[in-house]
Amino acid sequence: MQKNTQRPVSSIAYPILIALSISHCLNDLLQSVITATYPLFKEDLTLSFAQIGLITLVYQMSASVFQPVFGLFFDKRPFAWTLPMGMLFTMTGLLNLAFANNLYWVLFSVFIIGIGSSVLHPEASRITSLASGGRRGLAQSLFQVGGNLGGSLGPLLVALIVAPYSRHNIALFAILSVIAIIVMIPVGKWYKGYITRLKRDHIALQPHMQMPLPMDKTVLSISILLILIFSKYIYMASLSSYYTFYLIHKFGVSVQDSQLYLFVFLVATAIGTLLGGPIGDRVGRKYVIWGSILGAAPFSLLMPHVGLIATIILSFCVGLTLSSAFPAILLYAQELLPNKLGLISGLFFGFAFGVAGIASAVLGNMADKFGIEAVYNVCAYMPLLGLVTWFLPNLKKKSQ
Repeated sequence: MQKNTQRPVSSIAYPILIALSISHCLNDLLQSVITATYPLFKEDLTLSFAQIGLITLVYQMSASVFQPVFGLFFDKRPFAWTLPMGMLFTMTGLLNLAFANNLYWVLFSVFIIGIGSSVLHPEASRITSLASGGRRGLAQSLFQVGGNLGGSLGPLLVALIVAPYSRHNIALFAILSVIAIIVMIPVGKWYKGYITRLKRDHIALQPHMQMPLPMDKTVLSISILLILIFSKYIYMASLSSYYTFYLIHKFGVSVQDSQLYLFVFLVATAIGTLLGGPIGDRVGRKYVIWGSILGAAPFSLLMPHVGLIATIILSFCVGLTLSSAFPAILLYAQELLPNKLGLISGLFFGFAFGVAGIASAVLGNMADKFGIEAVYNVCAYMPLLGLVTWFLPNLKKKSQ
């Protein structure tokens, strides 16, 4: 009897993983244009912090609610060309955003961009797992670091080609959308070949694999992981959406300089993401989650009380430690439910985006009422929720 497996390749498929990482990089670069242009939209359209939070909410909800839906749908009906399809949504939204002259047009534009993200993340994460050759931590980190790198490059490019000129220059990012589609074509061909081989050899597209824990413990563990995502992304939302405003308000830096300091934080998240997966392969996901989320607490608690240089250094430390958690959390969840890779990927990416969106809206209202510094005094305590990691079973020991 032939053994079913989730691994279509005997060794890690680096060309596919690199293409997926580049695709993720370009996608998240384009997605990050939204938050990077907030100061420009706030000034041009005279928006309040609450309206900035509403823009983030609409974007993050469209980029979150649909992710598990797309993930579950393509779990049952694999389709090789989902990634270029998602990028077409992103390109359409960006072109609209470049010329939006009122809040409603902006909301429509970011909603369409969010749909593109909802298509890409669960499907690309699934293909990453299939191309890993068993080295899932390394593969997931390669995929994730592309997204973090893209997210860090977005504000830098906005500072160089949009902020000094006109926000209509956002339309230039459509060129990167076309490049992304070209990069995605070899991935689509590889995935189509994989599906064809499984059908030819009469192997189930979704083979059944045994769950490592009973259902009640699985549900409890998934709930704990979602709490950890909640703590991580509330604090990340405070940085990604309002860090530039915080620096401008507290230290009087220019919009362009604030984007460069945001770039420092986002580069740190890319480095942390690259480290998190391989370390989890070696020492276990649980220990990475411990060190990542709880380890960020000392830096987050100090940051509201120091000067500009120390703030930049601490933001780098927070980004480095906190970002290593997501690959470990996602892989831990996939190991809990190995037969639902798309659903789990969509659920956790979607929940992360949703939490970030709701948090941005709430934090925007808080900033309007109590000031931008109050946001960072409150959010500094969120990494302490990492203490709930204590209740997670150690899957590495169980597998051994």
